[in-house]
Amino acid sequence: MWVGFLFFGTGWWMLNVPLQMLIMMLAGWVNEEHRAVNAYLKEENRVLRELHGKKRLRFTDDQRRRLAVKGKPVGRRGLREFGSIVTPNTILRWHRELIARKYDGSLMRGPGRPAIAGEIRSLAVRMASENESWGYTRIVGELSKLGHLVSRSTVRRILKERGIGPAPERLPHMPWSKFLKAHWEALAAADFFTIEVWTKIGLIRYLVFFVIDLPTRRVEIAGIVPVPNGLWMQQVARNLIDDVSGFLNGKGFLIHDRDPLYTRDFRELLSHAGVASVRLPPRSPNLNAYAERFVLSIKSECLDRMVLIGERHLRRAVGSYIEHYHLERPHQGIGNRPIAGVPKPSEGVVLRHERLGGILSHYYRDAA
Repeated sequence: MWVGFLFFGTGWWMLNVPLQMLIMMLAGWVNEEHRAVNAYLKEENRVLRELHGKKRLRFTDDQRRRLAVKGKPVGRRGLREFGSIVTPNTILRWHRELIARKYDGSLMRGPGRPAIAGEIRSLAVRMASENESWGYTRIVGELSKLGHLVSRSTVRRILKERGIGPAPERLPHMPWSKFLKAHWEALAAADFFTIEVWTKIGLIRYLVFFVIDLPTRRVEIAGIVPVPNGLWMQQVARNLIDDVSGFLNGKGFLIHDRDPLYTRDFRELLSHAGVASVRLPPRSPNLNAYAERFVLSIKSECLDRMVLIGERHLRRAVGSYIEHYHLERPHQGIGNRPIAGVPKPSEGVVLRHERLGGILSHYYRDAA
């Protein structure tokens, strides 16, 4: 059948052209144009690769998405023949990731088991650290009193993460600091220090023996002597445990180092009065830190700033410092206040009180 119409101007022109031939002509023209475009794009891709070299191309997420959408219908074979700037496997992988992202419901899912609150963690660790005998169940009970309902396994997991074992493993390892606090009111410490004094026969080294009450920081100068011995130490012990004025009355422990002057007779005298000697390990001055700190204070604030002449001068200097230490000097370990307490400030003029010619001084208000 011969059919054909062409509209031109105001009339119709009948064309005796077969329809199939017309379709073939149009298709050939389109295919030729596509081949030319494809050939140009292939060559352009080759030029881009030559210009870029072997460096890896960096695409944005939007560029990957566009290439994946356009490349999926072409297929791996077509892309390979086309000579695209990325490999076919890369484009197909991008396409699979787009599909997976489309059906990814992770953002819509709710949270799983709720995380343990930081306050609960800190409280559980604190309770276990401060109470060696508390097991998991006891800690659970204490937390419930504070409004935190957790299970025994949760407490166990919290402590395990912090490297804290169960109660039977923690109990034998009581720290020294906690032992001191548990026996604080019954503790005293003793120590010696030496000082050089000028005498008629030259420099003589004197030994000063003192005892410090740890809770109150009060200090007792138990004796000053140039040549100490065991008999002298026994008499010092008798003075310390005297029923009327003994400094160690009411104390249960005396901490001291392993100096030979702490003889067996000295320790036995204390033991008969109910005061146990706690001998420190060798070369461990930090375990007697309060006594060591007093030695540093009296030397740096007083004795090292004086040239002492004779035993009488030494005793006067030490006695003046002890009065200043108890009545006037503030102590950081007890709230930065004097041992005897802080007097109430008045509205008077601020005055300075001196000891030992101004080496020791403190300030107060004149109440008059």
